[in-house]
Amino acid sequence: MLDLDLELRQGSFALQGRLTLEQSISGLFGPSGCGKSTLLRAIAGLVRPRAGYIHLDGLPLFDAQKRIDLPPHRRRVGLVFQDSQLFPHRSVEHNLLYGFKLLPPAQRQFTLAQIIDLLDIGHLLQRRPRHLSGGERQRVALGRTLLASPRLLLLDEPLAALDEGRKQQILPFLRRVRDELRLPMLYVSHAINEILYLTPHLAVMEQGRILGQGLFSEVIRQDHVLGLARSLGLENVLQVRVQRHEPDIGCTTVQYDHHELHLPLSALAPGTETWIALRAADVALARHPVPNTTIQNQVPGRVLGLRRIADRVLAEIDVGVPILAEITVKAVHDLGLMEGDAVYCLFKARAWHYLGT
Repeated sequence: MLDLDLELRQGSFALQGRLTLEQSISGLFGPSGCGKSTLLRAIAGLVRPRAGYIHLDGLPLFDAQKRIDLPPHRRRVGLVFQDSQLFPHRSVEHNLLYGFKLLPPAQRQFTLAQIIDLLDIGHLLQRRPRHLSGGERQRVALGRTLLASPRLLLLDEPLAALDEGRKQQILPFLRRVRDELRLPMLYVSHAINEILYLTPHLAVMEQGRILGQGLFSEVIRQDHVLGLARSLGLENVLQVRVQRHEPDIGCTTVQYDHHELHLPLSALAPGTETWIALRAADVALARHPVPNTTIQNQVPGRVLGLRRIADRVLAEIDVGVPILAEITVKAVHDLGLMEGDAVYCLFKARAWHYLGT
């Protein structure tokens, strides 16, 4: 468990907050410049708070009152940065072994072969970083950090510099780390869909303060959190199973909770479970099924709640799982929507995008 309560100042920027993470993996969500990276650097021992404490599994990493401030190498906290920070003059293999060789054998949690297999980087071992793609560099950086046998893994926007295709390649590896290594992780991102792909537990930051923490479905009901999430692009994340492909019309059909959705054609094999995402702003609502339309997906549901944010309303709809729809105040008025009403959620096939398996 990670438990901290600290104050930190860098120039004109001030960070202050209490954070308790009891889950094996949690997300830290917030806009760029809100203090997420600074908080991670404080946990790792790269910056020193002015006051407070940082405890990991009950052990103090920092405690201002008790004058405890463990150096980074004694904290056993691994930090993966956005830009990988590999040694450019060393091969992938030598990069991987850098921290591993410094550890006493009794402290090594993972073997080189285990991490190479987990991250599928065996074919890269003799290459230099300049000959790697962005996604390959991040996998190597992750492997190097894991081989240092951290007690806690911090991931600081590790996918921010990658395009959507590369992100889809990397995210499944992060799930494998979560599922196979059982290593506590704190994943930082301003992309809510990345966090929800990995965990439903998160904390939300803005302007150096923790606004809320807990399950996403609960935290998002707080007005100040909801407004922030909407401003950054609120998305729905859904786990589905691939049913069939129709290449001649460019369509893949997936299923969740007895409902079928038609999505852009995918290369995933039928039967594969995968995760997909859809912006709340791309969900339309109707009282009844809409005939003679190009909108392929129309799913029945029931209104769980309506929350007004400025000139918009965020509707929470139960369609077997809760999803969010961002609609206008006028639309709510014209449809006469109220909590408990039966509705249909409409979304275009190409509004969905794949996150990973």
